Amino acid sequence: MLSTALPSITRADAMSDLAAAAKQEGQLTVIALPHDWCGYGDVIAGFKAKYPEITVNELNPDAGSADELEAIRANKDNKGPQAPDVIDVGLAFGPQAKDEKLIQPYKVATWADIPDNVKDADGYWFGDYYGVMAFGVNKDLVKNTPADWSDLLKPEYANSFALTGDPRASNQAILGVMSAGIANGGEPGQASGEKGLAFLAELNKAGNFVPVAGKSGTIAQGQTPIVAAWDYNLLAWRDSLKGNPPMDVVIPASSSLAGVYVQAISAYAPHPNAAKLWMEYVYSDEGQLGWLKGYCHPARFNALVAAKSVPQELMDKLPPAEAYNKAIFPTVEQQAANKKTVSEGWDKTVGANVK
Repeated sequence: MLSTALPSITRADAMSDLAAAAKQEGQLTVIALPHDWCGYGDVIAGFKAKYPEITVNELNPDAGSADELEAIRANKDNKGPQAPDVIDVGLAFGPQAKDEKLIQPYKVATWADIPDNVKDADGYWFGDYYGVMAFGVNKDLVKNTPADWSDLLKPEYANSFALTGDPRASNQAILGVMSAGIANGGEPGQASGEKGLAFLAELNKAGNFVPVAGKSGTIAQGQTPIVAAWDYNLLAWRDSLKGNPPMDVVIPASSSLAGVYVQAISAYAPHPNAAKLWMEYVYSDEGQLGWLKGYCHPARFNALVAAKSVPQELMDKLPPAEAYNKAIFPTVEQQAANKKTVSEGWDKTVGANVK
């Protein structure tokens, strides 16, 4: 369903009008989209190739979900290049953005293919892709790959383990703590946050936690030999390192935690039509397969498989289905409770300033 501001004669006419309006705006501003995250480099390139008249302005690729919302707040009255048009944030941040009136509703043409449990009924935010929490391990430095969270407490992993960002702001880091909490007996929600914080505090006290935001470069350099991150990030990093160093990617045995991210359009978007056109692109078959090439399971994955729209060679590159079949998908409410517990309790319980 397109915006009511556009003609509703036929789908083709409406899309044509939207594309024309977006081209007239001439720019799209995105934020927090590293090119090695979920295949975004190729996805952005695909959008540029399809709409060469639209310049894609990329803000702060390493920003966390909280930073994205802050970018909207800080630029409410600014129509310049620092104001994001669209955001891609962790599931718990979607309802928060809606409550703060930071985002506007929009329903893409393929809306029906997006599972109901990962989209706002009114179209304010909607799931885009998911992965599961895993460990990425530098095999030049770590002889024994940890199989579970409890293994990380062993002395052999001194000064080795890191999260991907600040657990007070980064969705990926917050859910890394949640995964640790579930592995230590905490039910998803406040309990997983409390158990996860207690475990990270123990890890920090043992000298095994490194307060550095882990990424492919820090793994390769040995600064963070073990990093908890989404499987799609770790698999992409492994590919980019090309065996230098060799890297293991393993899903913790006791906690296959799935993390859903969501898309939304800023309520203050300087280029609202370009933002809508971007959404139509990333939820088209082309955009969804672009995310899948980056090892992410897109929101329309089941519909694409049912329609036989996924090339077999692409399916063959994905991790084994078992990891996804047993994955835990926390609800919006559980994620929000975990997020509150972790972000508010990190300083007091763990006390490490992740940079």
